[in-house]
Amino acid sequence: MTRIQFAQKAVITDGDKVLLVRKSSDDPHNPCRWELPGGRLKDTEGLDDHVKREVLEETGLFVRPGRLIHMWSWEMLWDGEPVRVVAVSRYCDLESWESIAPAREKDDFIDDQMWVARSDLLSMDIVPSQISTVEFVASDTL
Repeated sequence: MTRIQFAQKAVITDGDKVLLVRKSSDDPHNPCRWELPGGRLKDTEGLDDHVKREVLEETGLFVRPGRLIHMWSWEMLWDGEPVRVVAVSRYCDLESWESIAPAREKDDFIDDQMWVARSDLLSMDIVPSQISTVEFVASDTL
């Protein structure tokens, strides 16, 4: 039986720029590709707390979750077990520019982060499952 997991990705903007994180070369699924910060829900988390935790762990930034952008799903093997991930992307506002050092988990496989101009988003090597969100964000005038 395929296990189902829920994930959220955060679209954090600063004017014309969007924050992306890069998967490391060790990532077994999307090595060296860029993606939106975020990840899978832990058992007892609320949805807002979940996306806040993921962004803080991966980027060191504090955010306020906002509106839903897109929903998608994909299947993958995780530790040899089939998993169906259902994911959403949401706009998130920075609470402040103050940050802490990211506390990335080993299985995040993230090695960098970068603010990217909306006009350059479509030229980035984006994780395929997030392309629809990135296309929308690149054209959204907020």
